[in-house]
Amino acid sequence: MYSKFAELLKENSVTAYRVAKETGIPTSTLSDWKTGRSTPKIDKLQKIANYFDVSITHFTDE
Repeated sequence: MYSKFAELLKENSVTAYRVAKETGIPTSTLSDWKTGRSTPKIDKLQKIANYFDVSITHFTDE
């Protein structure tokens, strides 16, 4: 999932910090996703999908 998120960050020239601030998802949560300490809950994943205007399935499609 995080690799898809990282691709969206790059494509949209935005930082994870900015996404965190604008979605209300703590940067520590994003960091946990990146390191594999946790996986996103559906509500937070939906916020990310909405932010980037993509379907939530974008993160599950490989």
